[in-house]
Amino acid sequence: MAGHGTRGRSGRRPTLEEVAARAGVGRGTVSRVINGSPRVSDATRAAVEAAVAELGYVPNTAARALAANRTNAIALVVPEPETRFFAEPYFSDMVKGVGAELADSEMQLLLIFASGDRERRRLAQYLAAHRVDGVLLVSVHADDPLPDLLAQLEIPAVISGPRSERETLPSVDSDNYGGGRSAVEHLMSRGCEQIATITGRLDVYGAQRRVDAYRDTLRNAGREVDEALIAPGDFTEEGGRRAMTELLARRPGLDAVFAGSDVMAAGARQVLRESGRRIPDDVALVGFDDSVIARHMEPPLTSVRQPMEEMGRAMIDLLLDEIADRRPPASRTLERRQVVLPTQLMERASS
Repeated sequence: MAGHGTRGRSGRRPTLEEVAARAGVGRGTVSRVINGSPRVSDATRAAVEAAVAELGYVPNTAARALAANRTNAIALVVPEPETRFFAEPYFSDMVKGVGAELADSEMQLLLIFASGDRERRRLAQYLAAHRVDGVLLVSVHADDPLPDLLAQLEIPAVISGPRSERETLPSVDSDNYGGGRSAVEHLMSRGCEQIATITGRLDVYGAQRRVDAYRDTLRNAGREVDEALIAPGDFTEEGGRRAMTELLARRPGLDAVFAGSDVMAAGARQVLRESGRRIPDDVALVGFDDSVIARHMEPPLTSVRQPMEEMGRAMIDLLLDEIADRRPPASRTLERRQVVLPTQLMERASS
């Protein structure tokens, strides 16, 4: 052991990778210990600190950043209009988790909107100049070019939810399928016969999985899937209103609605009340997200809880590991991590 320490002090500077290997942990874990993050166990912290001492490793943030062309900045990229970002608790809760996880690091967080072609071109130029060390992509659609751009530029990136089941980038998501199943099972247990659903945008993989769960759960219960009880939404309140209006026109006797988000459920609720339907006496209503909207609706909304803050924290953990891993991206393909966090049905008076 002493030989390694002497070599580190008298020869070349020992690397972060060598410290990680000596401590038996990942590069991201070493970075968190050095930056004083509390999200490390005492045993792991002790192992890393011992490895640092044995190797004579001296963390010099400014020198490391300069030598590695580091900026100590992370971009949170949202390919959605600003109006949607500020209207939906989904985004604010996730940003809260991201910020909390970054609080003990030296990284700065940049918020960038890129919903239009002009904004995407400007973002591409910004990223090509390598002005950030990594990117968090939130609310990614199937045809979004940004993930492929990041891969081409070899910029570490993590996305909130895969684009498909064949996703190659690291991602963090909630169990959309399990959440959709629990919502439909709950409504069936309440004796509901005509269960409708308002989907999110189906170019978002998570929204697809919720609809898949809706169909499969009904079929597994021996029920026929009535396509007239499925209406497209877009995760907005107005989209929820439009979809609910369509559903009532097609199936006025429906007795339950599973909305793909709390915001759409709020829009659906307005239409149900305007049509004289009582909630839950005439129509049971379930949302998805378990946002502040669900708790403040009247009656309070039953909703599938997505752990948004935990998702934000997990995204940062994955991204810091990606940034610390200096191997070529091609050599890490098989190690890409897809994190799926559990959902939970929160039962309230709307169902």
